[in-house]
Amino acid sequence: MKDQQAANSTQRRYEIAEDVLRSNIESGTLPTGLVLLEGPIADILQTSRAPVQRALQALEMEGLVHRFAGRGFLVGPPSADIEPNRTDIKALGLIVPRHADEALQNRSSWERIYNIVEADVAACVVFGRYRIVEMELANHFNVSRTVVRDVLTRLRERGLVRKNQSSHWIAGPLTAQMVKDHFVLRTILEPSAIRLGARAVSPTRLEGLLRRLRAAEEVNAAGSFQENEAIQAEFIECCVLATPNERLKDLVRNNLLPVIATDRLLRRLGLPGDPAIITELRLIAELLLRGATESAVSMMETHLDASLNRTIAQMKIVAIIPGPGVTAAYLTPVLD
Repeated sequence: MKDQQAANSTQRRYEIAEDVLRSNIESGTLPTGLVLLEGPIADILQTSRAPVQRALQALEMEGLVHRFAGRGFLVGPPSADIEPNRTDIKALGLIVPRHADEALQNRSSWERIYNIVEADVAACVVFGRYRIVEMELANHFNVSRTVVRDVLTRLRERGLVRKNQSSHWIAGPLTAQMVKDHFVLRTILEPSAIRLGARAVSPTRLEGLLRRLRAAEEVNAAGSFQENEAIQAEFIECCVLATPNERLKDLVRNNLLPVIATDRLLRRLGLPGDPAIITELRLIAELLLRGATESAVSMMETHLDASLNRTIAQMKIVAIIPGPGVTAAYLTPVLD
């Protein structure tokens, strides 16, 4: 048991969630046809949706679950004609071994506050420049300065904060020029990545992505913020990051961090996503599946140009919105 606990302590959360779900499917606790949704599973495992989402994608690759015309995944192989069973998973008594439960809850302190801090920062950077004082942030959450620095370092990786010449942590302002700069890099990097990695794209995974994109178009192309973000993340993983060039992968990932943060900010401010995004990604995926690589690259360039225009248009709308009336206590406006 101690060896098993030690092994689980080194596993990532999505790997633990994957193991828990797999064992419950194989034991029949999660029956064939059961609809699996990220939210309820995350609640049971007391974790965020991201590791659950990644776990379900891994199980899909194994053929233990598959996507369908509705939201979520169905337990069972994709080839089977299975009727969706929408029983609440919380009523089925999901078996979570003690060592897995402990490993899931044994998260670093920075992870427990990161999402809150990111949301606080993202909610104000479009309105101006704010200073974050480490000690005030530490006192606000009753954590150490080490934890605070871990959080701020990760926010810096995502382009949400930076250090100025006085070594003060500064958030914002998020400008249209910054967004344009990142999209220029996207246009250089991502079409090239698609061209280089087209032959390495998994046909099975690509077909699964296409089913998901088509379902989103049919049900509600605008979709929820979480669902659209998940679909776009899967598209990047499947179609862009299939390139064998590891350095190119790193450049794509790093450049996307502030782009994703910007989109997340706009959604949190209530601005809707554009249904055209799903259609554009579906067209690229279809072209790749047909082997029309250069056409897929051209469509990707078109998609990125349209995405930039959509983002800039929404930032212009935000520019006329009054700034936040209340910000977190550790965020201090910097007056120019």
